[in-house]
Amino acid sequence: MAEEKWHDLGPAERYRGAPLQEVRVDKTRFALSYVNGEFRAISGVCNHVAGPLGKGHLDGDYVVCPWHNWKFHRATGLGEPGYEADAVPVHEVKIESGRLLINLAPSTRRTRAPHDPHPLARKISREAGPIRVVGISTTVMDNAHPRYSTSDDLLATAIRHAAEKLGAEARHIHLRELSFRPCEGYYSKAAEACTWPCSITQMDPTDQLDRVYEAIVHWADVILVATPIRWGAASSLYYKMVERMNCIQNQVTIANKVLLRNKVAAFIITGGQDNIQAVAGQMLGFFTEIGCVVPQFPFIAHSRGWSAEDMERNTDYVQRSRELHEGAEALVTRAVEMAKTLLGSQVSDARTPRGGRKAHQLDVIAQL
Repeated sequence: MAEEKWHDLGPAERYRGAPLQEVRVDKTRFALSYVNGEFRAISGVCNHVAGPLGKGHLDGDYVVCPWHNWKFHRATGLGEPGYEADAVPVHEVKIESGRLLINLAPSTRRTRAPHDPHPLARKISREAGPIRVVGISTTVMDNAHPRYSTSDDLLATAIRHAAEKLGAEARHIHLRELSFRPCEGYYSKAAEACTWPCSITQMDPTDQLDRVYEAIVHWADVILVATPIRWGAASSLYYKMVERMNCIQNQVTIANKVLLRNKVAAFIITGGQDNIQAVAGQMLGFFTEIGCVVPQFPFIAHSRGWSAEDMERNTDYVQRSRELHEGAEALVTRAVEMAKTLLGSQVSDARTPRGGRKAHQLDVIAQL
């Protein structure tokens, strides 16, 4: 055992009021617990991402980290059953003349079980190849009884054009088909608690937003996002996704680590009501904030206005509109051309684009 270094924390009575609290000696943090008249102390730094154990809570004899819920026994420092190989140091405490003393020299060592890094944590490296386009549909519907979606239809046109006419590799992701939890506010606990990969993705192997992270961070050069307008805003699924994508932007803030480089974002916005510019503004603001660039005229849109309640006419119009579908093709063409410019020699085997007849302004707001 290391040489004892006892430190006087003050009157013991001062610490009997809380079952768990954080105690600091200079810059060293301890998790001090008081249960059944007995003080115990372990390191106040969690093994996971250095969360403040002393600011957590007790679950029986286990200290639960407030950031990501890792548990350590308050007396032995061992992880919860099944995870004992993860342990934090134990520090002896004693009472002398009514004063609480803590030994700054730990009586046990910190141990970490080997944990394979999450696949998303790998180095970001774009290999040579054709432009890669991912389309993300945020329309909500019953998958068992799907309906026609104007935004998804235009996105499908763009994705098909990218693959068949522009020589791009293409993926089409429907958020409604993925099972993923909403953001649980780890950033609200502490900026460092919002991790990359996302804390939820790391802890929950059933969380399927990893497919979006994989596509956006590691795979795609062009990101096309399609949304309907719902009460003047993008869809609820869109916001559920971008709240979880805070982990991408937060890496820039806390670690000066830019995950998205040379990525082009563009948008398709349709709805039975107005507010197109506001929806587009939010989407542009978010995706440029996480590192994307946008092409000239970065979105196409369609709305019939606030008072148009005959939605069957709206869907029929979009299905038949040559202008809107050509607009979707032109949008992805502009995005692909910008991605090629950004990536230069990293792009290969892409065919010469055809069919981009409307490369001029196609911010289409069609009113009937």
